[in-house]
Amino acid sequence: MTSSSDKPQIRNPLTDLENEIMQIIWTRGPSSVESVHEVLSPSRKLKESSVRTMLRRLEIKGYLSHECKERAYIYAASEPPHGLAARAVRQIIDRFCRGSVQELITGMVDAKALNEEELNQLAQMARKYRKGDK
Repeated sequence: MTSSSDKPQIRNPLTDLENEIMQIIWTRGPSSVESVHEVLSPSRKLKESSVRTMLRRLEIKGYLSHECKERAYIYAASEPPHGLAARAVRQIIDRFCRGSVQELITGMVDAKALNEEELNQLAQMARKYRKGDK
């Protein structure tokens, strides 16, 4: 039997700006407010205080954590992007496909969301996992 604590935490979705900030941290690794602001500033006219607020909001949502280093907060991603993607797909499966992975994949095939190469890779992975060759 599974309890509600066994299910992954559902997080609020990322806004475009939040996603951009997460991409910076995933790419560069743990980062200070100043370094995130430096990367964002050419494309976004944000004050450093606004970036600080966004980082705090991402931490509250569970996407980031921080540690103090020499009087500065250093923010790090709580999970890698593929982990976040897997969680999002699980939410889609639960909400739109009645919990059925098969229904999701069938829908993707029917909608031609997967090309021939992706279908072959998926089939190859399935065969590999069945044999226990993870």
